[in-house]
Amino acid sequence: MADSPNELSVSTHIDAPPETVWRVMTERMAEWWCPAPWTVTLDDVELKAGGRCAMTMRGPEGEVHPTDGIFLEVVPGVRFVTTDAVVRDADGRPAPNTAFMIGGWEIESEGEGTRFTGWARHWTEEGKKSHEEMGFTPGWSAVAEQLKALCEAP
Repeated sequence: MADSPNELSVSTHIDAPPETVWRVMTERMAEWWCPAPWTVTLDDVELKAGGRCAMTMRGPEGEVHPTDGIFLEVVPGVRFVTTDAVVRDADGRPAPNTAFMIGGWEIESEGEGTRFTGWARHWTEEGKKSHEEMGFTPGWSAVAEQLKALCEAP
């Protein structure tokens, strides 16, 4: 993965094979996607390049944060990448949207387990800084640990 000056990332080792991690990442997304006690509803998730990626995150104080976008890339067993820069309009055609980031969730074999890396690339330094101030590192680290716990559970 190339370094980007406007990229933030987190990474963790998961004591489970890549096949298990990929299955949990894609089939149990609602269980790990946002840091507890927040929850997420998968409104429309088509895990394929060009597919819609629409979710609603809800916080413990009644916060509601809908997100919408598309999957830019899906490489089974390796990574999926989304952006909010493009959405699907009412007739299903791609339409521009106010962009915040491109996000990637990747895995690779590491020893007898799997290396998980989540990253967010921003158009500007200001966008990156805003995401940092929103709590990117603690939030995405919590998400990585939630994924890890699900994958390592007996």
